Amino acid sequence: MSCLILIGMMGAGKTTVGKELARRRKARFADCDHEIVARTGVSIPTIFEIEGEAGFRRRETQMIDELTRQPDLVIATGGGVVTTPANRALMRERGIVIYLNVPPQILYERTRHDRNRPLLQVDDPRQRITELYQQRDPLYREVADLVVDGGRGNPGTMVRLIETALQTFHKSPCKP
Repeated sequence: MSCLILIGMMGAGKTTVGKELARRRKARFADCDHEIVARTGVSIPTIFEIEGEAGFRRRETQMIDELTRQPDLVIATGGGVVTTPANRALMRERGIVIYLNVPPQILYERTRHDRNRPLLQVDDPRQRITELYQQRDPLYREVADLVVDGGRGNPGTMVRLIETALQTFHKSPCKP
C-alpha cells in the first residue's frame, strides 16, 4: 500500500479519521505534529514561542521527509503543512494525498476552545480560520490527489468516502 497523507485545516479531523483509516487498512498511523512533540519533548505552542513559525515549519519538513519514506503508513499532517513548497513536493511525490475539506464555520466550532493551536490565539479566531482557509484551500487542492468533503459526518463515514475514492485511484507507492 502507498502511504496515505491526510491534509486539511486544523479541526478537519485528520488525526481521528487517519487513525480509523489506518485501523481499517491494517496499516500503521503517524500524526506529524505528535511525532514532532515526541521528538522535541515540548508542545507545538512552545516550539512556536521559542523558534517561531519558521522554526516549526523546518521541523515539520524534516518529519514529512522521514514519514513519507515509509510504506503502509497513514499520515495526519498539521494544517499548515502545505504552506511550505518542499512539503507539497514531498507529499505529491511520495504518497497519495487526501484533502479533508471542511467548511470554516465547522472548523471554528471544533477548535474554538482549543488553546493548543498557536495560530488561533488571536482576538477573532473565527475570522482567522476563514482567512487561513482562503489562503490554504488552493494549496490543499494543488497537492491533493483526492478531495473528500466533510464536516458533518462521523469519522467512519469519512473513512468510507476515502476508501470509495481510493478504489478508483491508482498512483505509484511511496518511495525512498
